[in-house]
Amino acid sequence: MTEPLSAIAGIDDEGLRLDIFLANCPGVISRSQAQQMIETGKARVANAVRPKNHHLKIGDIVTYEVPAPPATVEPEQIDLRIVYEDDALLVIDKPAGMVVHPGAGNHNGTLVNAALAHTKLANVGAPLRPGIVHRLDKGTSGLMVVAKTDQAYMALVEQIKERRVSRKYLTLVRGDFGEPGGRIEAPIRRSAKDRKIMTVGVSGGKEAVTNFRVLATAANYSLVEVALETGRTHQIRVHFKFINHPVIGDPVYGATGSGGPLDLTRQFLHAYRLEFYHPVTGERMAFSIDLPADLKQALDKIEGLSLKLPKQGQRD
Repeated sequence: MTEPLSAIAGIDDEGLRLDIFLANCPGVISRSQAQQMIETGKARVANAVRPKNHHLKIGDIVTYEVPAPPATVEPEQIDLRIVYEDDALLVIDKPAGMVVHPGAGNHNGTLVNAALAHTKLANVGAPLRPGIVHRLDKGTSGLMVVAKTDQAYMALVEQIKERRVSRKYLTLVRGDFGEPGGRIEAPIRRSAKDRKIMTVGVSGGKEAVTNFRVLATAANYSLVEVALETGRTHQIRVHFKFINHPVIGDPVYGATGSGGPLDLTRQFLHAYRLEFYHPVTGERMAFSIDLPADLKQALDKIEGLSLKLPKQGQRD
């Protein structure tokens, strides 16, 4: 643990938000880092935990612990399913069970460890997430684009910000919708009871929009194609729980025993299609992949579920 530091709010700091004040303190490198320190209790005002939007008064003493510098990511020889590669980027089919980048409790064996053993990645971005412009949950399989150069990283991040990147998923959820599709608009925030869990909530929630189309329904299951407009943490899983159609096999947001007779050991969620514009040439890139074996086997167990999956193939 690092030695706590302290700073006193002066006359020019009166009324200033805590996160803004902290971001300008010695050792703190960014406002996002300051907010994380506040959320984890590593920054306090008069020895009391305060929210990031707490307004300081003259003389307030802010104590804080600066996180130790992150370790570098070590390359590891791990097989990767590379769908496409050029000098600027990689498109990878991430298997379920693989974490995207190192973090608490996952220091190795990640997609980033594997990618670094294969090629160089962009230097910009968070130190433990080189080249990562978007993520998939550990239990979610499917397509991801990873930047190999700084130029590609910045261009792809901008495309995501402008919602020019299309990400489509296949998911199996509980229940019959009784309609061909819909749109879920519900802000998402961290749960006050458990910071690892997300929930729908207006207070402090960030905009989250999910569009979906029902492909097939049988035996109280629905196979759904999902298109994201935003990319909040656990967005699909949280939104479908919110509308009482939890994702099958989801250990956190699904119904108890939701894997049930389908023998799923992870959530039925697969990023099957990815579209974006090449960060160097501007060419439209579109990729599709089939369902992995475990999800196909789960569908085969649903009697009466007759469906035609969306167009498949490595690259359109």
